[in-house]
Parts: sequence; C-alpha cells; structure tokens
Amino acid sequence: MSYHSVPGNTPPRRNFQPPAVLVGLILAVILFVLFFGPYAIWVLWTRSIPRAAEVPEAAAVPRAITPRGSLAEDEAATIALYEQASPSVVHITTLARRSNPFTLFTQEIEQGTGSGFVWDEFGHIVTNYHVIREASGAEVTLTDEKGRTTYRAALVGARPDKDLAVLRIDAAKDRLRPIPLGTSSDLKVGQKVFAIGNPFGLDHTLTTGIISALNREIRSVTGQPIRGMIQTDAAINPGNSGGPLLDSAGRLIGVNTAIYSPSGAYAGIGFAIPVDTVNEVVPRIIAQARGDVVRQPATEGLPPRLGIVGVPDQTARRAGIEGVIIGEVQPGSPADKAGLRPLRYDEETGRYELGDVIIAIDSQRVRTLEDLRNILRRHSYGDTLSVQVRRDGRIVTVQVHLEPF
Repeated sequence: MSYHSVPGNTPPRRNFQPPAVLVGLILAVILFVLFFGPYAIWVLWTRSIPRAAEVPEAAAVPRAITPRGSLAEDEAATIALYEQASPSVVHITTLARRSNPFTLFTQEIEQGTGSGFVWDEFGHIVTNYHVIREASGAEVTLTDEKGRTTYRAALVGARPDKDLAVLRIDAAKDRLRPIPLGTSSDLKVGQKVFAIGNPFGLDHTLTTGIISALNREIRSVTGQPIRGMIQTDAAINPGNSGGPLLDSAGRLIGVNTAIYSPSGAYAGIGFAIPVDTVNEVVPRIIAQARGDVVRQPATEGLPPRLGIVGVPDQTARRAGIEGVIIGEVQPGSPADKAGLRPLRYDEETGRYELGDVIIAIDSQRVRTLEDLRNILRRHSYGDTLSVQVRRDGRIVTVQVHLEPF
C-alpha cells in the first residue's frame, strides 16, 4: 500500500516522549549547579589565596597615635575666628499659620530656615528681609557655651529695598554676643573672607573663600537695585541668607544675601550686602520702630543722610573722576529737595549721562564715599550744608537742609 500526498495535508507524525529517567537526571544536574556551584567557586577562590603566617599577638592591639604637632598658623587663626564669631550667629526658623478644615483650629508650622546675627545687647537680630518675608512669626535659636536656647522673635522693621530686616528677642544680656563691626569701604579683591550660617538647616557651618569682586549689583525682592554688593566664592547655600560675612579679623563686612546658580545650589558666586549699608539702615529701622523722629547728632550713632546713592569709588576712579558721583537721588530726600541731579540713562544712545559730582561740603574736600560719610557724621538734622558739585563742566554750590525723610 502506498501514500499519496494531498495538497495542504502532511503525513501523521508520532510525538517524541523523553524517558522519565532522562528528565530526572537533567533536573538533578541543574539543582547541583545552583546549590553547590557557588560553594565550589568559593573554595577554589580561597585556596588560590596564600594563607597568612601566624599573626603576632602585638598586631592585635590598637596602634599608637602619631603626635600631630602644632596647628598651622592659618588653621589656628581660622579656629579662633570661628570660636569668637559663632556665638553671635543665630538660626532663624520662620513660621506660617495653617488652618485645619476639620477642627477649625489654626496652628503655626515651620515654613523655612535662615541665618542672622546678634546686632546689640538689646536683643536685636539682623537678617535678610526675604528670610522672614510672608512669615507669620519667627523663632531665633542662640547657641553658646550654655547650649541652645530658642526664643520667639518680634519683627522690629524691615527695608525690603535693601533686603534687610531686624527682629528682637527677649534674651538675657549675658546670652547676647553682638558681632564686631568692620567696614566695607576699604575691602580689596583677593582678601580672605569667612561665612557662618545654617545652610540646609545645618547649624553654624563655616565656609571660607576670598572676595571675588566688588561693587556688584543685584535686584532686591522689590525689584530695586542693591548696589555695591560684595561678590565672594565662599560657599553660600539656601539657609545661609542673613548670616555674616567676616574678614580675617572676625569683623562683620557683609550680610550673605544671594547666590548666582542655575541649579539653586552653590556654584561659586555669592553676594553680600556691604556692612556700611547695614550700619546705616539697621539703626534707622530700630529708631523708626521706637517712633523716634531721628534728630540725634552723629555722635549718637545716627548720622543724617543726604538721600543719595553714590557710585562706587572704584567706578569713579576708572572714569577718571574725583569726587562722589550721584547715582540715585531718593524721592523726598534733602538732596531731592535741593535739586541735586543723579546719573541719567539715555535710551536713544544707550549710555549714562553724568549728573552731579560732589566735590566738597562746607569747603571740606570730598574725594570718596567715606569722606562724605565722615562729614555727615559731624552734623545733625536741622543743619544746612553748602554742597559743591561739578555739573555740566562748572562748579555749582547747592544749599541742602538736613531733615528726616
């Protein structure tokens, strides 16, 4: 009998069934490899390592410490600076009110953290305005040899356009270590600086660097420019805001305020408000909070102001100008009422046009911003000054009456 193939059909085939013994053998090999393979590899590996000789008893004890010797001079100086300045630095915790829709109760929760420093023995604390902005309350933590103590803070006042704020705590005077003040008028690019603050909530962190540049300009939270800023490469991160920038003598030379960073973290460029600005703004905030009409003489720490913002001395020198270039005139100020003229930006040419340059006050020569400040410190509100300015290539004398504004 023969078969004929039919299109679309194939001859029947028999299914192959492996013997049960063969299947069992394969499974046994697999299980052996899985369970005993790693052990076999370990045995082969350990046998390939030479056995150590007998360990002497003396090797089984801790090693002796090598004497270090004295710290390097710059290390000792940095440690001394930190120990002196750190008790003046505070940790600020801002609070926000939140309502519970189920209980109808309102509670305060932590909103953010920042840094600050003790200004005086009366409990005034200086920080950045943006640290406490939109907060319903704040707590200030002091850390010293007596430990950590947290105080509820009251807002004394603020200057948002300068990004400065003053808080006050009710602390005993022996717990308050006012920070030593320096000056920012004689800073040099390249000198060492030290920042102490609370980056990411890490208390009293010290970072070091140098002054990278001077007279930078940034925008405050109000959009107004803050001029004369100090640029530094000392690491400044979120939480450092409001903390002190110190010189190598441990003196306050700036308030750490902002960073330039695409990522939001430290990128080597930070900015600090110069201490000369701080030392002008903070006493006025305190005086205004007390309801004082600021008419004290300069010897009481509150010199009067003309109401101008001077262009940095270095910029004037580069332009070959001797004297104080008036960059801005504040509305309603004595300078504004006297008709002093600031720089003006010409939109058509894209250039600044020079206004008034102060060259003398009451026949006293004015070459720098510090000269101007020193003269004002010797005057009181109510005085009238004869201010000589260079205007449009000629010398003009303007009478300026000092009064609060």
